[in-house]
Amino acid sequence: MGGTFDPIHFAHLFIAQTALDRLELNKIIFIPTGKPPHKQERLITDSYNRIDMLNLATKSNPKFEISSIEINREKTSYTIDTIKELQLYYGKDTDIYFITGTDAFIDIESWKEYKELLSIAKFIVMTRQVLNSELLDEKIELFIKEYGANITKIEIPTLDISSTDIRRRIREGNSIKYLLPESVEKYILKNRLYID
Repeated sequence: MGGTFDPIHFAHLFIAQTALDRLELNKIIFIPTGKPPHKQERLITDSYNRIDMLNLATKSNPKFEISSIEINREKTSYTIDTIKELQLYYGKDTDIYFITGTDAFIDIESWKEYKELLSIAKFIVMTRQVLNSELLDEKIELFIKEYGANITKIEIPTLDISSTDIRRRIREGNSIKYLLPESVEKYILKNRLYID
């Protein structure tokens, strides 16, 4: 499961646990992005802080792991490169799933080498019933037919929590309690993150 996780919050954790349970996965690897191609317009919080927050948020779940594979890259991080690296590390007998949301998946044709990505990785698309369901279903059907893609769609309840909103709340002096784990909230306040 990739993302900037800036900061990680309860919706991220809920999505990960839902995928773990529904597909009976062995583990979820949270992979914070280093230099994401789609988010170059804003400054992302230092990778060490994001890793620390991920560690705090996931430490109580033995099936959650964190990888700095993308952060360790000096160049722009692309999903295709990460998947290939994971496949080399875990071997061909391991099924690697990529967890993504509806909006990102619908936009996948803008990703680097998306056709190859669809053919080598299995996808879990987390979707809410109200969001672009017809367009999503059309894309899934097309990608299965054209590229032999393996795509599982999982419907989840709407959890209207976003990192963007959390950062905005902090800048405006509003509470972020109950949007993310208490340990992450304390870390943010202690380190005065997202103030500017």
